[in-house]
Amino acid sequence: MFQKVITTNIMAVLLSIAFFILTESKAVMEAVLFSFQIWKNNIFPSLFPFFLLSELFIQYGFVEFLGELLKPIMNRIFRISNHTAFIFVMSIISGFPSNAKYTKALLDEHKINEKEATKILTFTHFSNPLFILGTVSITFLGNREIGFLILFCHYITNLILGLLFRNYYPSPKNECHISIKKAINHMTLVRMRKKESFPMILSNALNHTIQTLLFILGVTTTFLIVTTLVNQHIVLPSFYQSILNGFFEMTQGLKYVSLLNIPLKIKGILTVMILSFGGLSVHMQLIGILSKSRIKYFPYLTARILHATVASILFFFLFEIWMP
Repeated sequence: MFQKVITTNIMAVLLSIAFFILTESKAVMEAVLFSFQIWKNNIFPSLFPFFLLSELFIQYGFVEFLGELLKPIMNRIFRISNHTAFIFVMSIISGFPSNAKYTKALLDEHKINEKEATKILTFTHFSNPLFILGTVSITFLGNREIGFLILFCHYITNLILGLLFRNYYPSPKNECHISIKKAINHMTLVRMRKKESFPMILSNALNHTIQTLLFILGVTTTFLIVTTLVNQHIVLPSFYQSILNGFFEMTQGLKYVSLLNIPLKIKGILTVMILSFGGLSVHMQLIGILSKSRIKYFPYLTARILHATVASILFFFLFEIWMP
């Protein structure tokens, strides 16, 4: 009986969404076009080169090379496998949800286990730095300086979370002596073990990259449609409406925050909070990319709530000092 009730409710929700899409077709089309613009102008150009390169890096031993060089940081400070250094560094450069993509790739290569994967995801939720310093600070907020403060608060909180979670699934301690020669040897051994030709490796890398980017486009579009339908049928004050939009889809929420008639400090707090939580769209992208693994979602969700809270508090206290 209980399962029948759940099935009926799910179908009722789906039929309601279908009805709203038909009756609000213009707004839905605008949401789809907006999502494609975000994907075309921001997501694809910023993530495609890193997704492709990461596949090649993994195949040719850069994970082992980087893990050897950064093992004092990863193993001693964060108490996690050296190989996760690759996820940490690449996530800083490219931004979320790339951390899920890199984690999945290392899981598939059996370079890390699911406990290490669960842990590294808690403190590698980095927004793309170009997105913060360009789109967020200049296009949305019209202030370049505040972009650097948002970037600092968002990034430094990830490091704080890494320390908070260091005793969660701690990895065994390894020697901290760094050897560049050893790092090069590890990298060379990985390359020599590969049986596939470079064209085959490149072809597989392109397939995985395009599939992941198209999946991200689909999730982003879905959540923008949902936020559009919510905006059409739930009337809230603009302040709360922007927060609700950010909860569902990050970019739309950031856009609405920038349009609010409130002090720049409050806009900055809301912006860093939305960025650090990521929105349900980013969460769904991560869950989808890692769907075939047994990685726990709850630690990631807990970390994002902490991330949003701590980063916004840091911004609140640093704003008067940082801004001229």
